Amino acid sequence: MSMRALYQEVILDHNRKPRNFGALEKANRRAEGENPLCGDNYTVYALVDDQGVIEEVKFEGQGCAISKAAASMMTVRIKGKSIEEAQELVQGFRHMLTGELEGGEKELLGHLTVFEGVAQRPERVKCAVLPWHALLAALEGGEKASTEGEHDVWHEE
Repeated sequence: MSMRALYQEVILDHNRKPRNFGALEKANRRAEGENPLCGDNYTVYALVDDQGVIEEVKFEGQGCAISKAAASMMTVRIKGKSIEEAQELVQGFRHMLTGELEGGEKELLGHLTVFEGVAQRPERVKCAVLPWHALLAALEGGEKASTEGEHDVWHEE
């Protein structure tokens, strides 16, 4: 199976049957993410324990197949990780989508590298990264993340 076919199969599977979809009532971290240019809108919920480990994570909202699949795969990948590990994953995912991926980051991302092809479609990059930035906002105590405007998290400081 070609990488492109695998990418399409994985994206479609997570879009049709998103993992960890729905509200997380006992969440102690929460943030909304929106891409006002295309209408993608997600809320990411996390339950983080006293040691900074993400015990549970869920998302709800709507968007294109790429953003929903990214959110679904993100929740699977970060469950059980520390906040620091999740931040590293966000950074690696962003680097992959902007063509700045370093060797060790590719290993860190594992199966998330099916999104590498998104980097060749600049108009879809913000779709894939949106749920990740909503997660980052939630973990850092923020309430909102956006690909545009006041809460723009796309550009690194």
